[in-house]
Amino acid sequence: MEADAPSPAVSLPVEALQLADFRNYRQLSVGFESRFVVFHGDNGAGKTNLLEALSLLSPGRGLRRASYGEMARAGGSGAFSVRASLGSPATGRLDVQTLVRPDENGSSRMVRFDGTPARTVDELLDHLRVVWLTPAMDGLFTGPAGDRRRFLDRMVLTVDPAHGRRALDYERLVRGRNKLLSEDRLDDRWLLAIERQMAEHGLALALARADLAQRLAARIEATAGSPFPLAELRLQSGYEEIDLAGPAADLEDLVAARLRERRVLDRAAGRTTEGPHRAELEVRHRLKDMPAALSSTGEQKALLIGLVVAHARLVEASSGMAPVLLLDEVAAHLDPGRRAALFDILEDLGVQSFLTGTDASLFEALGARAQRLAVSEGQVP
Repeated sequence: MEADAPSPAVSLPVEALQLADFRNYRQLSVGFESRFVVFHGDNGAGKTNLLEALSLLSPGRGLRRASYGEMARAGGSGAFSVRASLGSPATGRLDVQTLVRPDENGSSRMVRFDGTPARTVDELLDHLRVVWLTPAMDGLFTGPAGDRRRFLDRMVLTVDPAHGRRALDYERLVRGRNKLLSEDRLDDRWLLAIERQMAEHGLALALARADLAQRLAARIEATAGSPFPLAELRLQSGYEEIDLAGPAADLEDLVAARLRERRVLDRAAGRTTEGPHRAELEVRHRLKDMPAALSSTGEQKALLIGLVVAHARLVEASSGMAPVLLLDEVAAHLDPGRRAALFDILEDLGVQSFLTGTDASLFEALGARAQRLAVSEGQVP
C-alpha cells in the first residue's frame, strides 16, 4: 500500500472497506486516507471489483447491475459481505454492512448499520450518495433508450430517495395491466383500479425525471467555461401529447382515461404503449448543436464526464452530502490537460473520488493529493 497523502483533519465519507468472498477477494481490509484514492494495476487484478463493492453502499445492484450470484466469489459458499466505515463530521462514524446469502429465491440482501438491520436498503441514502462512471457507459448515447432511462433514474434516485420505490411500483403495475389485457376475459374493475394507480405512479415518475432534468440543466449552465463540453438535455416523458405542466389531479384523470382508451391497441401490441417506461432522454452537444450520438467517441466521453460532474454538484446542493465518485478507467481516455482539469474540478467539489487505471502515471497530476493503492490478483498489499 502506497499512501502519498497524510490523514485528513476531517473525516472522510468512506474511511475503510472490508470484503469477504466478494468477486476475486477472499478477504480484504483497506483503509482510506485521502479524498483521492487511486487503484492501479493490471487488467483483471480486481480494480473495478473494488469500485463495484463501493457502489453497493447505495441501493440497487451496483455499477455493473450484476446479480448477487455473480458478485459472490467463485468457489465460495455463494454468500459475501461488503462492509465500510463511514465518517461524518455531523454524525460521527458509522459501520455499514451489506450481507448477501443464497436462499430458495436466489439470494437475499441485508443491510446493517452498526450491527442493526435496516428496515429497507433505501436507508443507505440517508448516509451516503454514490455516483459512478464506467467504460460500460461509453455507449450511453448510441445505445438503447432503456439505458438512458436507467441512467436518468439513477441520477434522480441520488437526489430523491423515494424514486426507486416509485419506479418499482410503476413497473409492477405495468406488468399487472399487461397480464390482464392478455387474458380472454377482461376484468374492467381490476383494470380501472390498476390504471388509476398507473396514472398516479407514472406521473410521479415522469415529473421527478423532468424536475431532475431541469435542475441538472441549471448546474450544467453554471459550468460554462469548463474544459468539458456543455450538454443539452431534451426529455420526452413517454406520454404522447400530454403537457405535464397542468394540475396533478387533472393529469391523473387524463392519463387514466387515455389508458382506458388504448386498451384495444395495447392488447394487440402485447404491451402498454404509453407511459414513462417509453420515455427518451436525448443529450446534445450544445456548442455544436448536434446529438451526442453523432459526436466523436472522445466528445461523447467528455460530455458524459461533464454530466456526471454537474450531477455531483446537484447531489450536494439538494442533499447536503458531497457524493462519493467512482470513476473507472476515466483517465485513460483524456489528454493530460483534461485529466489535470478533471482532478482540479473534483478537488473543488470536495468529493471523495475513487479512480482506477492500469498505469499509475495517468494520475501524476494528482501529486501528493492522492493515496495510491496497487492492486494485484485480488490483493491490495
